[in-house]
Amino acid sequence: MNIAFLGLGAIGRPMATRIAAAKLPLTVWNRTAERAADFARTSGARHAATPADAARDADVIVTCLSTSPDVYSLLDGPDGLLAGMKRGSTLVDCTSGDPGTSRRIAQRLSEAGATFIDAPVSGGVTGAEKGTLTIMVGGDAAVLDRVRPVLETFGQKIVHCGDVGAGDTVKAVNQAFLAIHLLSAAEGLATLVKEGVDPTKALEVINASSGRSNSSMNLIPERVLTRAFPRTFRLALLEKDIGIAADMARENRVPAPVTQLTADVFRIARGELGEIADHVEIVKLVEQWAGVEIA
Repeated sequence: MNIAFLGLGAIGRPMATRIAAAKLPLTVWNRTAERAADFARTSGARHAATPADAARDADVIVTCLSTSPDVYSLLDGPDGLLAGMKRGSTLVDCTSGDPGTSRRIAQRLSEAGATFIDAPVSGGVTGAEKGTLTIMVGGDAAVLDRVRPVLETFGQKIVHCGDVGAGDTVKAVNQAFLAIHLLSAAEGLATLVKEGVDPTKALEVINASSGRSNSSMNLIPERVLTRAFPRTFRLALLEKDIGIAADMARENRVPAPVTQLTADVFRIARGELGEIADHVEIVKLVEQWAGVEIA
């Protein structure tokens, strides 16, 4: 199979590196052309000048961009994906996207004789580097089976969640859980510190009890108590993801006050902390509001 990979960002680049390491024929494209050229020089992949050029001989096109509209914007025009994609090819979108846009993309590709699956990933940069990402897939099971060898180069757990859009839906709800857990952990620990409790001792109890989460067990101890706050996943992207979850709840008339409120707080945090802040830096906003440092 000939593979094209579009979007060599923080997580896209190590995913593409895993494909190249598997010796699959690979062409890469990125909006910042130098990034793709550099990747091609070091990996042996071919550097495409346009999305159409990248897709021209590809059996599988993988996209990993910031939003679903970003992917949709690559479809049209003389340099767009549809100008280069061949009939029978498949677009695998690993963007953490929204199901409505994914369904529109699938419809456009179907009209052109191509197929589509949404396949957002979880596991971060480390998971991409190690090839241990979890991939949640929406689309036809037969299409998934056909492209599975590509997904297996960077994913360890691949789950078929349902029709087109189902992968995006599961990813958005998962991200909502992450945002809620982070915010609630920050609020609880700020309260504990103001009450004079050592947060390390508090977490020793919480992480052996029913209130534990990945945030309390890993993110807070490794990034907050140490004051390291490494920038591995942008808060702006998590704000986008929980916004998708909140919108879906409203559209489906699901009462979701916790999700809605958390989405509002993350929207404020994005404005306060900026576009490059890491998602765990939401804790800094809680600390600022509470007038305390969790350390």
